[in-house]
Amino acid sequence: MPDESPEDHTPQGPLPLLALGALGVVFGDIGTSPLYTLSQCVNGEHGSGNEAAAVLGVLSLIFWSLMMVVTVKYLAFIMRADNHGEGGILALLALVPDSVGKKEYGVSALTLLVLIGAALLYGDGVITPAISVLSAVEGLGYATTKLQDYVIPITCVILLGLFAIQRHGTSGIGKFFGPVMVAWFLTIGGLGLYHVLAAPQVLAALSPVHAVHYLTGHGFKGMAILGSVVLAVTGGEALYADMGHFGAKPIRLAWIALVFPALVLSYFGQGALVISSTAKIENPFFAQVPLGLATYALVALSTAATVIASQALISGAFSLTQQAIQMGMFPRVTVRHTSDQAEGQIYLPELNWALAIACILLVLQFQKADRLAAAYGIAVSGTMGITSICYYAVARRTWKWPVAKALPLLALFLAFDLPFLGANLLKFVDGGYVPVGIAAVFCVLMLIWNRGRRILAARNAELSTSTEKFLDGLDARLLGRTPGATVFLARVSEGIPRALNQYATQLGVLSEKVVLLTVSNEHVPIVRGKARVQVSPLDEKAGIYRVTMHVGFMESADIPKLLRLAVKKRGLPIDLDQTMYVIARETLLATDKGKMGHVAETIFSVLLKNARSASEYFALPPERVLELGTQIDL
Repeated sequence: MPDESPEDHTPQGPLPLLALGALGVVFGDIGTSPLYTLSQCVNGEHGSGNEAAAVLGVLSLIFWSLMMVVTVKYLAFIMRADNHGEGGILALLALVPDSVGKKEYGVSALTLLVLIGAALLYGDGVITPAISVLSAVEGLGYATTKLQDYVIPITCVILLGLFAIQRHGTSGIGKFFGPVMVAWFLTIGGLGLYHVLAAPQVLAALSPVHAVHYLTGHGFKGMAILGSVVLAVTGGEALYADMGHFGAKPIRLAWIALVFPALVLSYFGQGALVISSTAKIENPFFAQVPLGLATYALVALSTAATVIASQALISGAFSLTQQAIQMGMFPRVTVRHTSDQAEGQIYLPELNWALAIACILLVLQFQKADRLAAAYGIAVSGTMGITSICYYAVARRTWKWPVAKALPLLALFLAFDLPFLGANLLKFVDGGYVPVGIAAVFCVLMLIWNRGRRILAARNAELSTSTEKFLDGLDARLLGRTPGATVFLARVSEGIPRALNQYATQLGVLSEKVVLLTVSNEHVPIVRGKARVQVSPLDEKAGIYRVTMHVGFMESADIPKLLRLAVKKRGLPIDLDQTMYVIARETLLATDKGKMGHVAETIFSVLLKNARSASEYFALPPERVLELGTQIDL
């Protein structure tokens, strides 16, 4: 299939406006990390305490983590690996040639790693809204003890409202996200600058010497604190995953011009406050303003920022799921478009409410943001490490870099990723099991689905009839031909699908025009031009045609829309107003004879049965759809 040029999917518009939009979507997660990161680093189980040298060490670790992981790794290198403008771990996998590690019914080692990374992002998507909103609302309890009992109920109500509005999309309110986040970054940067000027000695933490001294001088505790420091770079993966919405340049501009300086000032300002205080500061972020009206104003702004950050993570989970569905790694679920202009504005009701329930349960279970922080980090650091390995695979296999060029870069990335992951594994029993458990469930489901659909496609190919055999004496076997056209959906683009053979044999009739339609999911975001639809006649005299539709992993497979293109541009001789659609609905027998085994085939059967119907997924008119039931043992 012809490739499209990368420029086809590059976001268009003035650079400042795109950068403003990126502030509202891309930087929400990492931008709200100051709410809880330094508090966890100082007061957590392996915290540094408020001794000046230790705090400088922690600040240095945070600064150089932001510099090396976000600025160097993601912005300077990882974002170069764009799949026609799209980023994210699945888009990165799609850059690797199909021949690399491909297996008949399984997945390659690289694909398995990516599936694990994608599954970990679901764990991140559950925890981020919970910890972000809870940490913001906890400011009310800091302002006055009278409101402490209301923190959990208010958090749950905000989360419930956040997930409830997802069905309306963000096209209407999204334009306010950027300005709100600008106000947020200016506020936290300004507060940080005020306290840095009061205690400028914290600027010494800009030197990496303090970070090295802390790690080497505190033994196990020095390494363990990385499990809290990593909270400062949560959301780094979002910079890459959301690249397709805004482009690399606006994201880099927003980071360098505003986000990075504001974050550094915020962390250093909180550190200055901790060093200057003789008493323990439970919440360094809210302690930056005097108790009273200023606290309530900061809580309100923090809540707005965390809602925006959560919105970005939820939208990211929706986008990830759509990509996984299109790439055959996840069962079909309901995908509703919430904008006529933006293809990426989607809503997945089943996933939305699953995330909502999980978030609220987490808040009720952990009660405090610092307890939730123990559950945070494993998913982020695991995904970052997997992204580094995938980038190496792309550099070697796709870009043909020599080992001498690619391996040192991988070593540099893993020098940060692996210590972060190791430190977070120490928090497994304190809450780290939550994202790991969520990831394990999603990973198993994706593996079973991927293997099952491959075996099902192969089984359908075995049960299909050769084109020559089907066409031989076709008219003699039929009682007659009816007006109009019938479209048979075929999983494979060779031979005659079982559904058509059954239809012709059992009913003894066919329409005047027969179309064998295969939807091919491609490893590019959007397929354009002549590559979208291909039409080839199998037997023009018999009126039988084969149509192949190529769909990118960021697109919806709207069959009637693509058929109109085939009629208009490719000369397919059918009248869509007189066209029926025939779909084979398989029922799996799930016996011990199948290639998957009884347990896996049973799970796959349940997934297949509960997946969104093909007619709905492909936007077929329900009044003109006929389903043929077949039983298959894999």
